[in-house]
Order: sequence, then C-alpha cells, then structure tokens
Amino acid sequence: MSPRSASVNEELRRRSKERLLQAAVELVDERGFEATTLGDIADRAGSARGLVSYYFPGKRQLVQSAVHRLMHRTLEEALEREPRTEDGRERMARAIDAILGLAGDRPVLMRQHMAGLLQAEGFVPCPEQRRLAELLRDTVARHGSRDVDSDYPMLRALLMGAVYAALVPGVPMPVPVLRAELFKRYRLDWELGVPPETGASGGRSDRDLSRFFATGDAPECGPQGQSK
Repeated sequence: MSPRSASVNEELRRRSKERLLQAAVELVDERGFEATTLGDIADRAGSARGLVSYYFPGKRQLVQSAVHRLMHRTLEEALEREPRTEDGRERMARAIDAILGLAGDRPVLMRQHMAGLLQAEGFVPCPEQRRLAELLRDTVARHGSRDVDSDYPMLRALLMGAVYAALVPGVPMPVPVLRAELFKRYRLDWELGVPPETGASGGRSDRDLSRFFATGDAPECGPQGQSK
C-alpha cells in the first residue's frame, strides 16, 4: 500500500481538529467547563487523547477557539442569510441579534466563555477570534463608521457587556431590553434584524452544530497568534 499523500494527511488533520472543536463546544454546553476534561473531548471527537495536546496547548485554548468558531460562523450565517443585503443598518441589527441570540440559546456555554475571558490569560489569540473580529469590523464599516479602529472595539465591548448582563446568575437582564439599548445607540429601527417577538432564528438554529465545524481550516491557537 502506497503512503498517503501530503494533501490527504492535511485533510485528515483538518477533520480531526474540526471534530475536537465541535466536541468541545457540545460538552461545555452540556456540562460546563470544569466538568469537561480533555479526555472527554477526545472521546466525543473519536480522537486519540494525545491529539488534543498536539493541536492545542490546553483546554482553555481549545474551548475559546471552539466558541469563537461558533460565534463567527453564527454571525456569518446571520449576515449572509436570505434576503442578502448590503444595507449597513440591517447588517448591524443582524450582528447584534446573532450575538445576543447565542447568550439566549446557549447560556451555559457563553457564561463559561465569558468567565474564561476574565482569567489571567484573557483572550487566547487564534485565527477564529481574528475572523470574528474581521466580521465585526466590516459590520462597523458598513454601518458608516468614520473611525473603524475606534468604533470596532466599542461595538465589541458593548456586545460583551450585553452578553455578560444577560447571563449574570440571579439577576440577568432580559435580552429584549439589552437589544433595545444597543439599537438605540446605533439608531436602528426595532423591526430590523430579527425582533424577539418574531420567533425567528436570526442566524441561530437547532442544537446540531455540525454545519459550523464541517468546512474551513481549524484554528491553531498559541502565543504566536495576534488579534485585534
């Protein structure tokens, strides 16, 4: 039997990383961060346990990368859904609804993600986080920003703050209230995006996450990565 080609090996590695990312999101969503081990993730992914440490420095890096993948693919799906639009106000509304939607649909996962960002290492730089940043920067630019370098961090901070407020145990703020404040700041009409009362998904869907982890290069997080 002839050895596998380099392209075949690369595809196998890509699929292994995709399975690990999906398994990490699913398990943390089900059990929480502390109750999920790297062994659990490897078992769910059908991978050898040694592969996890080969691809990722640790559990925190793997989980942050997996959640950033879910976030950027959810945002991408919301921005590009039909009817497609280039209107900056509609795209900003869709972006807000997509991120707030994750807080409402996956509270355990997003609460664990926010808690992880408050750890000493904070953001774990990786391609997935950079792709999320690119989408949000583009949203700010299309909305009409004259200073994207200043307005993008503000949008990011406002979205993070809103997600945090929606997930505080015991005193969560209602997502529609947070949405109203963000829409007011960006001068968006309530009917843009996916208003809560419509019951539509706004880029969110069922519990099956496979479509978010089926294509594209999986991230390799590490100290060499950079993010904005």
